[in-house]
Amino acid sequence: MHSSFSSEKIISLSACIQSWGVRVDHLFNSRKGGAGPAEGITLLLNGRPVNAPTSSDFVVRSPYSLHSENSAFHLLENGSFVCQVELPSPPHFYSLRTHDGTPYSKIALLHGIDCLASTVFQTCVHWNSPQRCTFCGIELSLLTGTTIPIKTPQQLAEVAKAACDLDDIQHITLTTGTQASSSDELHYLARCCAAIKNEIDLPIHVQCMPPEEVTLLELLKKSGTDTVGMHIESFDSNLLHKVAPGKAALGLKTYLNAWREAVSIFGRNQVSSFLIAGLGEERASLIEGASLLCELGVYPFIVPLRPIPGTPLAQSTPPDPPTIISIYQEVSQLLKRHSLSWTKSKAGCVRCSACSALPDFETCTLSKM
Repeated sequence: MHSSFSSEKIISLSACIQSWGVRVDHLFNSRKGGAGPAEGITLLLNGRPVNAPTSSDFVVRSPYSLHSENSAFHLLENGSFVCQVELPSPPHFYSLRTHDGTPYSKIALLHGIDCLASTVFQTCVHWNSPQRCTFCGIELSLLTGTTIPIKTPQQLAEVAKAACDLDDIQHITLTTGTQASSSDELHYLARCCAAIKNEIDLPIHVQCMPPEEVTLLELLKKSGTDTVGMHIESFDSNLLHKVAPGKAALGLKTYLNAWREAVSIFGRNQVSSFLIAGLGEERASLIEGASLLCELGVYPFIVPLRPIPGTPLAQSTPPDPPTIISIYQEVSQLLKRHSLSWTKSKAGCVRCSACSALPDFETCTLSKM
């Protein structure tokens, strides 16, 4: 990192490139489609992983660009050098295949610098319906052939073992598209967790919708799941009905019951919910929602909107840096007040933190941009 860069400047830069994106040329391998950071590239800023948009339409207007020079990577702002960055090396396990010839990279991917992530069910019951989440690109990667529809417990265990041995992964995230039966979905996810834990002793994070029977969350715990994420995305009810009708149909009470049950099972700080900034919500609803989550012992993982090409929100833009930074600052104070921290999370997106600058604000408050 450029020696004149303070930690405060690094945090500000992280927020800026997540809001504006980074222009890259075809030589850089960026992701397009899927779940999680469904489009973009991971940069290391002084060793800190930051996943930045690269393919969304708004990125062409970004002042930031990435260039390679003499085997080094330089981040530029309006053509002027900002700092040198690193790109994580391609994981060794990507070169392997299962006995049936399936590339390991179609089963699980490296997120950030040490998280192995897999979308167990790459399909969603709402995908081709009016109930679809307008920001989600989960099935796009099926169209490009970069993944497979269902990952088996055996495949996940095999890949996890290899990634642990070859690439020193430290935690695992399993997510999924919503299935027709929440009971069948959670039983399958539990089997996947058990198979992985039978091979390696690493913490596992599972993301799912609030189940019809909250007692099913105990099944996940018994299978070896360490943390869970149940993402409401927005506490603005009217907005949620527009952008994520399937989630809105469940109602806030369903989420509250599930969060409370999950905290009783997994403990405070081991349950999380995404809150997406930039969907069109009132700022007050986001802060009030984050406050409610903190009171429950649930970590409110604030992420800026990531408009994914091929989704209904493809033409949208993330919140500008001053807006998202002010949100991070306020939510970080809530986290401190309730003794919650990303450092206490055992596994998952909160621990990885490549898609949000919120964890940085737990220890540093920016006075200005």
